[in-house]
Amino acid sequence: MSSPVIMTVFRAANSTNLAICTNKFHTSVATYLDQKWRAEKGLTQNPNSRGPLLNLSDYSYKDNRPIAFSARQFNRIKKHQEFMMQIVKLAGEVDYAVERHARLIKEQEEKKKQILDSKLKPKGQKLNTE
Repeated sequence: MSSPVIMTVFRAANSTNLAICTNKFHTSVATYLDQKWRAEKGLTQNPNSRGPLLNLSDYSYKDNRPIAFSARQFNRIKKHQEFMMQIVKLAGEVDYAVERHARLIKEQEEKKKQILDSKLKPKGQKLNTE
């Protein structure tokens, strides 16, 4: 029985192997960036997830006319609007639940007060014996 063949082809950072051959099966690491350095600097794992290349328009006119959104930019805007609508909806539901809870507590207190007020009371006036 042969032992597994492990071979490091190229080493990029401290411990990031770009290509590894194990049992004649080739694998490569998906992230070539030094993630430890990015985490220390407070950066995202994927540098293409935000920034001027992603958020700003591709071009602009000299007279500052508005330009059309790119397809991906338009999809991002739609997704953010959907998130915003969902947040507003859920915040409204939370507000409704808080108000309903307060109303139910108030109704219970009023019901208790009404029960106490409707209990039997002695008739007539107290006699003052002095």
